[in-house]
Amino acid sequence: MTTKCALSDARTLLFVPGLQSERFGKALRSGTDAVIVDLEDSVAPDQKAAARDAIAAAWTTLLAADVPVLVRINAAGSAHSEADLAWLSALRPPAGVMVPKAESAAGLAAVRGHLPGVPIVPIIESAAGYVALREIAAAPGVVRLAVGHIDFMADTGIQCSVDERELAPLRFAVAMATRVQGLAPAIDGVTTALDDDVRLAADTRRAVSFGFGGKLCIHPKQVSPVLLALTPAGDEVAWARRVVAADLAAAGAATQVDGRMVDAPVVLQARRILARVRS
Repeated sequence: MTTKCALSDARTLLFVPGLQSERFGKALRSGTDAVIVDLEDSVAPDQKAAARDAIAAAWTTLLAADVPVLVRINAAGSAHSEADLAWLSALRPPAGVMVPKAESAAGLAAVRGHLPGVPIVPIIESAAGYVALREIAAAPGVVRLAVGHIDFMADTGIQCSVDERELAPLRFAVAMATRVQGLAPAIDGVTTALDDDVRLAADTRRAVSFGFGGKLCIHPKQVSPVLLALTPAGDEVAWARRVVAADLAAAGAATQVDGRMVDAPVVLQARRILARVRS
């Protein structure tokens, strides 16, 4: 599997603070599909250079792992962004670069200029990013979008209910931009409740309902519950297999399964369910 494919297929993407190199190994062994080494929110402004040094010291080990490793740099135009990009461009390329607070294609072009060929995952977490979503999704190098709903709430002043229904327009817009540009399924934001697997599962199922294919995690213990919630239930899988089998038997003509008509859109839905089944 190529790096781009591995990143495009990642269901769980686990953050690990760039300054805490003692946690790198645990993150890589957590069972996550990808690890994001963070230079942004988890690193204090006066510790950015130290975090870059810590990551560089472990870089060979990080990239030797079977798990794709991304780097979340600081936001374009910030005091630390240029230093991040200059530093990262001198290293062997990571599996991807995550760009926080993405608000324009021009900001992503600057990233691509330093890191040509490295897949880009912009995070939509501001009103400006929401308005520029179409151009961000279409920017060269972008492989999938991520939602940063906590920063989005802080930026917009939106106060959410437990089910975050107020953010449905944001997630819907990200899903539509993903579809229009043919990107890999989007990645939903973090669940901050570390000891609430019920909340974590509900948040993950909501992401699936919007067509998202992955979720950001902030602790290794979130990885397994997220993977479980992203996996379709047995009855869904059984139904999807019956639909696909009936479609093959009917040679693409409309048919029936469980007393309901099956045509091309239903078959597409079934195939998408089966695509979420992993060994």
